[in-house]
Amino acid sequence: MAFRALVLHEAGGKVSSRLETVDEDKLPEGEVTVAIDYSTLNYKDGMILQGQGRLVRAYPHVPGIDFAGTVVTSQSSAYRPGDHVVLTGWRVGELQWGGYAEKARVKADYLVPLPKGLTTRQAMAIGTAGFTAMLAVIALEKHGLGIGSEVLVTGATGGVGSTAIALLSSLGHRVVASSGRAELKGYLQGLGAAEVIHRSVLATPPARPLDRERWDGAIDAVGGVTLATILTQLKYRASVAACGLAGGSDLPATVIPFLLRGVNLLGIDSVMCPKDLRAEAWRRLARDLPLDRLDRMIEEIPLSQVGGLAPRILGGQLRGRTVIDVHR
Repeated sequence: MAFRALVLHEAGGKVSSRLETVDEDKLPEGEVTVAIDYSTLNYKDGMILQGQGRLVRAYPHVPGIDFAGTVVTSQSSAYRPGDHVVLTGWRVGELQWGGYAEKARVKADYLVPLPKGLTTRQAMAIGTAGFTAMLAVIALEKHGLGIGSEVLVTGATGGVGSTAIALLSSLGHRVVASSGRAELKGYLQGLGAAEVIHRSVLATPPARPLDRERWDGAIDAVGGVTLATILTQLKYRASVAACGLAGGSDLPATVIPFLLRGVNLLGIDSVMCPKDLRAEAWRRLARDLPLDRLDRMIEEIPLSQVGGLAPRILGGQLRGRTVIDVHR
């Protein structure tokens, strides 16, 4: 049976996209076929749509690193037709066809059952960005973050940052949001930020290897100088969860904070995250993320508009989460 998809083509070193009707027999191999309800737009999706980073090696290609929908057919005992499922990561949308389509076929191990209390639309409002934020919160908790802590969140208006603020504040922490978009201060406060600081405060190279202790923990989606500065300001034995590089991949830091304050730099990977941790993170999201705050993050668009938003997400011009209705 044919279905509609956004298909990427490469010609002369340039990548273009268009909506096409695709036969189901073109889908990749896998045990489970899913009828997709929604997908979402992440930074990596923007790179793929623009042909950046050599993330896609073979064209034509269907992008979309996330999707949520309903199982149509299954050769796995783990899923039956009618089950609601979520997929993030595993390089779906990169190495194999992804979620910018009405159907997808993947390995059963790539899927997670949709948690009770979440719709497929809400799952994609969370998506990879929100899933990453939850992984970062879990990592901080496992390294000693206590209730009532002061936690810094950088890249605050993005998907990871927005979800992290909502999660941390709902869990009883005092959240300080760092952003370069002063006009969105009210948006960040509405998500639960107790204080909003300008990103420039953290963007100057550290003048000394240790600064005044301030943060009980941090979630950083920026990297570069910002992450180096955070390391100098963490309290004794505090941790920063690093999950992005919007400000660069270099880390102009010293080992002094690690040696004299025993701080922790925690790397967060959502792509190849083990299945048991995935399930824990989705259970926590269904339990701990206030859905009214999630609604404030959402902009819903039809599949036909995705390509036009790629430059905006790469330029940091979007806020919160973009949900894609693949049937429009």
